[in-house]
Amino acid sequence: MSVDGKTGIRARAGAALDPNQIDYERMEGAIADLLDALGVDITDESLQDTPRRVAAAYSELLTPLPFEATTFPNDEGYDELVVARGIPFHSLCEHHLLPFHGVAHVAYLPGDRIVGLSKLGRVVESFARRLQVQERMTVQIADWVEEYLNPRGVGVVLEAEHMCMSLRGVQKPGTVTVTSALHGIVRDDARTRQEFLAFTRS
Repeated sequence: MSVDGKTGIRARAGAALDPNQIDYERMEGAIADLLDALGVDITDESLQDTPRRVAAAYSELLTPLPFEATTFPNDEGYDELVVARGIPFHSLCEHHLLPFHGVAHVAYLPGDRIVGLSKLGRVVESFARRLQVQERMTVQIADWVEEYLNPRGVGVVLEAEHMCMSLRGVQKPGTVTVTSALHGIVRDDARTRQEFLAFTRS
């Protein structure tokens, strides 16, 4: 993971990487060493550029795209759930560096402000583009919505298949892991909670 050149502090688990701190030369060298340790002939024409390609791919997968969280006054006093359902995402498991992918359902009960709907997708993508575990990512998304919108309630559900479970170990392809994070009224009010969960199952 990247190192802050000023403080020498490494990025903590689940934190976004700073693209300016990524050492591409070291990455390429490490990938070449890995292939060599596996007995792969990296002088082969089709493999010569693999270290560079892999370094570029990991950098892309682990670098969140910047965005501005545009919010608007809730002038109409809308007081029902706003739900963005089935937002596709892919991330990298921090335990095996294998992908996990699925969909996110993000909802909130507006307070004084609402957010541009595309931004909910941006938030999911931002937290997916880093070394992750699904449980943490679910909470990070919910916490972001709560912090930036100050809504009356937040609900987040992630459904994902993990390649570290499908391709290795127990090898159970198609298994879906579901995680949730509920805040405010979505957590405390049974009717609202059931309404949100019903939306995620539709």
